[in-house]
Order: sequence, then C-alpha cells, then structure tokens
Amino acid sequence: MTIETIARPEVVSGERPSANDVARMARDLIAYLVESVMPCKTLPGAVAGSELTGVVRTCLEWVIDRLNGQAPPEGVERIQVAAAGWAREGIPIDTVLHVVHEGFKAGIDMLLSRSVPRTNSDAVAAAFTALELLRLVTAGVGKAYVREHKSLAAQHHSAIHTLTSALLGGHATSAMARECGIRIADEYFVLAVSVPAHPDESRPTVDGRVVARRKLRRLQAALAHLFGDQALALLSVDGGTVLLAGTLCGDDELAGVVKTLSEAARVPITAAVVVAGPDEVSAAANQAHELLDTAEHLGLEPGLYRFTDLALQHQLNRPGLGRDILAEKLAALDEHPDLLETLEVFIANDLSRQKAARRLRVHANTVDYRLRRIGQLTGFDPGDARGLWQLRSALVARADGVRPPRSAAAVGIRKPA
Repeated sequence: MTIETIARPEVVSGERPSANDVARMARDLIAYLVESVMPCKTLPGAVAGSELTGVVRTCLEWVIDRLNGQAPPEGVERIQVAAAGWAREGIPIDTVLHVVHEGFKAGIDMLLSRSVPRTNSDAVAAAFTALELLRLVTAGVGKAYVREHKSLAAQHHSAIHTLTSALLGGHATSAMARECGIRIADEYFVLAVSVPAHPDESRPTVDGRVVARRKLRRLQAALAHLFGDQALALLSVDGGTVLLAGTLCGDDELAGVVKTLSEAARVPITAAVVVAGPDEVSAAANQAHELLDTAEHLGLEPGLYRFTDLALQHQLNRPGLGRDILAEKLAALDEHPDLLETLEVFIANDLSRQKAARRLRVHANTVDYRLRRIGQLTGFDPGDARGLWQLRSALVARADGVRPPRSAAAVGIRKPA
C-alpha cells in the first residue's frame, strides 16, 4: 500500500467530512502505517489497534477543524495518555515520533487531495496548519515520555534506595532485591566517598546550592554510565556510600573508578574501600568511613585508600589517651612552624636532606641545622631510627584535617591508588 492508494471519500470541496468519513480515513491511514511504515510493523497489537486508531482520528479532526478556520486545540490529553502508555510498553520515543511524522504526511496528503488549494496562500495556510499541529503532537508525546520516564525512574530509585539502606542497615532481603531487579551479591566493595565543594559553590555570583546539585548529578550519571543501575549508592553533595558488587569490577579497577568519578564531578574525590559479604556491609561501611576520616584528618592527597594503606595511621589517629600522648611529643615545635615543615618534608622525601632542601628552597646545611634543632627541642633525633619512628607517629597523631594536603609519604603512606 502507498499513500496514493488510500481510498479518499468523495466529499464536496470545503464541506467538513462526516464522522463516518473521518472514521474511514482513520482506518485507511492506520492500514497504511501498519503495512508501509517499518516501526509500525513491530508495535504490539494493542498499540497498533484501538490506541493508535483513536490518536489518528483525533489528529485528523484537528487538521480538518484548523483548515476550516477553527482555533487550534487547547489540550492534547488524549495524545499524552496514549504516549504514556507507549512509554510504559517500552516503545522508544524515536519510533513513536517517526510514526507521527509519517502519519501526518499521509494524513495531510489525503485531506488535500480532496480539495486542491485555490491559491498559493491556501497552500501556505495548509502547510502552516500541519506544522502547527505537528508541533502540538510532538510536544505532547515528548512531555508524556519525560513524565513517564521520570515516574519510572523515581520508582526504581526508591527501590534501589530501599535495598541500599537495607544492606547498610544489615537487614536486606531477597524480596527487596527482586523488587528492584538486582540480585544481592556474594561480595561488595564498600566505598566511603568524600566529595569536596566545587570552586563555583563559593562564588558570590552563582547559587552554590545549584552548583552542588549539578556536581552530584554528574557524579550519579558517571556511576550510571559505568555500572547501569547495578551500583547501589546513597550520596549527597558532600559524599556518601557506594556499594559495588564484586562482579561489576575488579579490585585493581577501583582506583580508575574513583578517578572517573572525580573527573565527572570536576572535584578531587577521596575514597576508602572495604570488602565485605552482604551480611557484613553495615560494619564494613562504618570501617570504610572511619578509614576515610583518617585519610582526611591526615590531610592526604585525593585518591583511593585501603586498610592495607592506612592501618597503622588509622590506629594512631583514633581518639584516646595514647593519641594525646603521641601528639604532645611535637608540642615543642608549635612555635617553630619552619621546623615542623622541615620535618614533614624531610620524611616525605625519603629522609634525603638534599631533596628536602630543594623542596624547601634552602641550603642543605640549613636542613641539617633544623633537624638538629628538632632533636634538641623534642628529645627525638630525626637521624635515629627510634627517634624518627616517634616523630613520624606524632605527626600522624597530631593530624587535624585543617592543614593543607600532605604528601602521603610524610606520614608513612604509599601514594594513593
């Protein structure tokens, strides 16, 4: 069947077609679409039946009314209701819009063949009418699809949120997993994530809250791009917790994941990871966040940290009498910031006086003098193994998160993954 073969009712030019005429044209147009327009051939029977017939008939009546000088329709509720149903059926919006455009072409050809425009202005008016109504229908379909997909996404997000909260709370069930279509994994990478503020959040000329929300959306979009809907996350603009099933990526890929998330959020993210089974996720999340707190209190560089990286520092940095005693060992340097900086740089540069001197932009003899002064003031010689251990431990214990980010080596940690 082609457009030219569609039967056209014999109605006097200018006379509004009857209800029977419109019904017949709608049936013919549906037959043409189903037979000749490829996407229509794959539509479910219900969609290609009464729903599509009703929409086609509505559009034909609109076109006829407009060609007869009536006002354009105020609402497109019927179109939107049908489009919402198509969205729920999983029919792609590009398929629907293709059918809409093909239908309009065939419908306008059918109507204009009944009455050839008497003047060019009539032809122009007919073309504008078609474009006007096509815009209405296209907008109606688009709004319906967006609304429906938002609703479906909200429902799925709610289910994901429930499952994630249940895992973190230690009471996840298989029923919850089935509701959101995600199987509870045998093992999870439990990531505690810290997301710093974007520089634009503090700009007086922009709304910082809007900037922060956009940062969060970019982060969530990156997670979705990497893992689809399989990543379980509870995130705010400041960070949160992400659960990745062990089957989604390997341990050696996690550093790359954190880097990708940092690039997407456009801020340097710091994360800590603990591996746990589903029944251990709750405890693992607490451990991961404690580990993350340690990394932040130490002022370490952004990146991914594990317990193997920070176990000692984590213990030394835990509140208590032991930490207070260790921290007090450097009290004598509080009034000598140049000496404290020299100690940190010296340790960070593999105990090399020459490297420390270059970093501090001083002579190597100055570094030697400062190290001797540190030994005199604290009672611990940086050149002695025991003294160096005490000084390094004290640096860890004194970490308060206020200082600029340190080199990981300054507190005895390898560079983050």
